[in-house]
Amino acid sequence: MTIMTAAPARWRYLAYGLLGWPLAMSALPVYIQAPAYYSSQLGLAIAGTGWVLFLARLVDTMQDPWLGRCIDRVSVARLPLWMLAGALLLAVAFYGLWLPPALVRHGDTALLAWLGLMLILAYSAHSMLNIAYLAWGARLSQQADGLLNAAALREMAGLIGAVLASVIPGWLMLSGAAVASGMQLYAAGFAVLLGLSLVALLYGAPAWNKVTGSSGVASGWRALSASMAANRGFRRLLLPYFFNALSVAIPATLALFFISDRLQASHYAGWFLATYFLATALGLPAWVAAAKRWGVLRAWRMGMVLAILAFAGAVLLQAGDVLWYGLVCIAAGLALGADLALPPVLLAGLIAEDDNTAAYYGIWTLLGKLALALSGLTLPLLAALGYQPGMAGNAALGWTYAALPCGCKLLALLLSASLSEAPAQERVATST
Repeated sequence: MTIMTAAPARWRYLAYGLLGWPLAMSALPVYIQAPAYYSSQLGLAIAGTGWVLFLARLVDTMQDPWLGRCIDRVSVARLPLWMLAGALLLAVAFYGLWLPPALVRHGDTALLAWLGLMLILAYSAHSMLNIAYLAWGARLSQQADGLLNAAALREMAGLIGAVLASVIPGWLMLSGAAVASGMQLYAAGFAVLLGLSLVALLYGAPAWNKVTGSSGVASGWRALSASMAANRGFRRLLLPYFFNALSVAIPATLALFFISDRLQASHYAGWFLATYFLATALGLPAWVAAAKRWGVLRAWRMGMVLAILAFAGAVLLQAGDVLWYGLVCIAAGLALGADLALPPVLLAGLIAEDDNTAAYYGIWTLLGKLALALSGLTLPLLAALGYQPGMAGNAALGWTYAALPCGCKLLALLLSASLSEAPAQERVATST
């Protein structure tokens, strides 16, 4: 693998960050758009779709620690082959998710099975890429530009991808008979972007300073597990991170249903999602600055408080409250910037120099995906409470969409009181 080390540092870090763009397009926006797409365009029942989302994410969740272990065993020389395999699988699954063959469209069982298969393939491929990508970034803290700046570039690129992936499928779903051809172009464009960003990473980014130490591959999984279990800071970070991730996943799963049926503003859905992610992108530099000034942990807590205030207001919204919901999207989007950029910095500061980072990030992504899996159960929960897509004014939808995430976020905030930011702060201070 050739690395262009002569390039200016900012361009090398940009080359690292670009892969965040397609990875973001195939992550949270898919989870937001897929339930609405399969319900409104392909006719699947909301309860069945929710169970498939849950089971597919559950399967994906269980494999992440194993994938992290595999990545730790892959040599730097063979890493391009690993990431190329993940990218090819992700491109194929992304195409199949939006364009199921005619053979499976004629029965709910076949279509549900296809949805589940494509989600599992897409999630697995995404994990192959994302765990290695995060582990690579965690070892960039030794570079002059520092961990926090690298994370900010990665998340900024990811937010661009999230905005596009939020607007394009929703716009295509309103285009009537042209949905299939539009989705073909969308999936093809995603594959091209994924390939170009992977080339930029492998040939333009700073090298992965991969370290294998006493608790690493040579000592085996048991020793590595013992090392992670003995890391008190890592253990204490997991629960706040999980409940915080759950507070983000629930409204992401229900957003399009809330916009369409609670606000009765489905034609604004793409703009609401774009506003949400654009607010995240605009607020991200502010969170980076706040972390440098007041500390990573304190800045993350500030973001949690802002998110609670935003979603508490959403509980009261009714049909036609478009402007108020736009303000909720702005506030919640700003808060999301803290959730994206700061927790990975806290984690990186807690990993010892002789530990294998991918194993830690395997556990980390496991919790995030478990949160997404559990959020899928809100769909059968709403069905049990009497809600179905197209039903206006359902109170259970509003409470599940807004109040339940507030409770999860508040719990994460309370649990974060046991955390210490000293290790992460030391890492950030030396890198900036």
